Amino acid sequence: MDHMTWPEFKEAKARPVIVPIGSTEQHGQHLPIGTDAVLATCVAEDLAERIDGTVLPALSYGYKSKPLSGGGPLFPGTIDMNGVTVINQMHDVLSELIADGFTKIVVMNAHFENEAFIVEAIDLVTRETGGVATIVETNWWDPVPQSVIDKVFDGLVFPGWALEHAAVTETSLMLHYAPEMVHMDRMVEEAGASAKSYVRYPVRQGDVPAHGGLANPAGSSAARGKLIADACVDAVADICAEEFGE
Repeated sequence: MDHMTWPEFKEAKARPVIVPIGSTEQHGQHLPIGTDAVLATCVAEDLAERIDGTVLPALSYGYKSKPLSGGGPLFPGTIDMNGVTVINQMHDVLSELIADGFTKIVVMNAHFENEAFIVEAIDLVTRETGGVATIVETNWWDPVPQSVIDKVFDGLVFPGWALEHAAVTETSLMLHYAPEMVHMDRMVEEAGASAKSYVRYPVRQGDVPAHGGLANPAGSSAARGKLIADACVDAVADICAEEFGE
């Protein structure tokens, strides 16, 4: 979108439009703070090629990481939004797209904690506009089938999505999409954090390993990242074909 003129964008309104949303958050010693926004945009661009869609500029700020996940204020550079901010920004973007005549919208999320606030915005906009637009929301990891996860973690141990922060999947995707932004020489190969069944405030030093990662990223590769990216795009393209009737 940001490379288009407004008449070009106007002509695209019959086609799908994709809204990437990520975060500005620490991703360990080896991945950039903008990892989530980069991944949301890159997956959205691949999807756009498949479904003849238009990609909006990414919403690069997200909701607060849980105290026992990304670590939030424990790490400089993590810039967290309040929930109402995420809701309002997504609400306004979606409202403007619908006002411009777009009726096929995909929201591609790359930051787990965003999802409830994205869905709230989608629900509010749908009520306000009478459901004139079909809006599909997904996290990039949700449509990836177990068979692909098994291939990605062949020879490795999948720690579960709750701990896949700055670990194998995100590192591999970044090696696939933006290898120049990955510092494998700074990667910390430690077991990382343990999943907790509760949330506790205030956040304390030690809730997240000091290096920022939650699981061991060792074994990450561009090839594993391509497996994930291809599976995600294939699945979401199928979802769009079903939901948009094409």
